[in-house]
Amino acid sequence: MDIRTKTCLIIRKNDEYLVGTILDTTDLRWSCSPWDAWRTRIRAKAKSIAEKAGGEIMLFNPVAGQIRAYRDK
Repeated sequence: MDIRTKTCLIIRKNDEYLVGTILDTTDLRWSCSPWDAWRTRIRAKAKSIAEKAGGEIMLFNPVAGQIRAYRDK
């Protein structure tokens, strides 16, 4: 297994990670744990969500437990 294939994009704001929206509202739910975070591998989707939420995109590898800042090419 190549753990690099498990790397995903998550959204961070104020040291919390976006989990999703609260049902039937537009309020966002945040968590202190990156393992709870909403994940995607689609850069355009992560960028759109980060802009709407006012957060920053982070690279997260749950297998290695590593978080790094995402740099758009």
